[in-house]
Amino acid sequence: MTVSLGRILGRSERFVSFTPPGLQNKEAAQPVAGKMVEKGFRMALEDSRLETLVPQLDEVELELRGFAYEGAGFGLMVLDCLLPWRNHLRALVDGPGAPYVYPLHVGAGLALAKLNRRPERYFARFDPFWRWQILDGYGFYLGVFFRQRTIEEKAIPAHISDYALHVFDQGVGRGIWFKARGNISDLVTTIASFPPSRQADLWAGVGFACSYAGFIQERRFLEALQKAAGQYRLQLALAAAIAAGNRERFGNHAAHTDLACEVFCGLSGERAAYIVNRALQELPIDNAEPAHKLWRERIEAKLAAQANDKQDSKIDISR
Repeated sequence: MTVSLGRILGRSERFVSFTPPGLQNKEAAQPVAGKMVEKGFRMALEDSRLETLVPQLDEVELELRGFAYEGAGFGLMVLDCLLPWRNHLRALVDGPGAPYVYPLHVGAGLALAKLNRRPERYFARFDPFWRWQILDGYGFYLGVFFRQRTIEEKAIPAHISDYALHVFDQGVGRGIWFKARGNISDLVTTIASFPPSRQADLWAGVGFACSYAGFIQERRFLEALQKAAGQYRLQLALAAAIAAGNRERFGNHAAHTDLACEVFCGLSGERAAYIVNRALQELPIDNAEPAHKLWRERIEAKLAAQANDKQDSKIDISR
């Protein structure tokens, strides 16, 4: 029954399309990353059995495989919502998909946004740490497919909690990056139109999209983006480091991610990934604040300290 339902959904071009509304030429409008998400989505709908799905996902080129897993998370979560007695996505996360825990949760967020479900109602199904990442996919989907309401009108879903909004806005920031297509002026203007309390997280989303997906791989562009971020340049560094940490988990160092770490963090991709993954260790599980929040704060603090040390070193040399 599950496979049959997935195939029915998968045959609906309107249902599986990951091309934003208003863009007629799909091939020209959709970046490679989006095509890979859609491919993974179709794979999961076609046959959600892990013994079939995982080998297909692992055939995708390593640099793009994370996007295919994100799409698979999207598809499996759709089926898990429509067939509530099953939980195939959690089985994938806890099993062969463990290295792709981050994009799989983002994909779950895409599904919940598409189905108009409230993300935090599904938190019990997921790991207490990684489930916050669902809000990133949720925010991205609403930012891209419901741009007028989410970006132009600055609407915030009423059901989102305080910390969830921070992760939601990172997803919205990725959506802003997707729409700007490398136009820094448009990107800056869009983010500046939001309340100041939301701008740091939007810049973090831009930084992750730029560092992880690539699209523009020129040092001078990254330096211009860093300059444009102004007081939020630490959010670019945080996002680039997390992108590197993800690629470290996948076993894939992409040149564009390494370059983003060099520009935004002043560190190699390998060193940035180490900081991110080291910050995951010994996180308190009974703290009043989410461990996910503490993790990001640890990374920010370490990156800020690294930047200060380098600045002090330059001052000493000049004396």
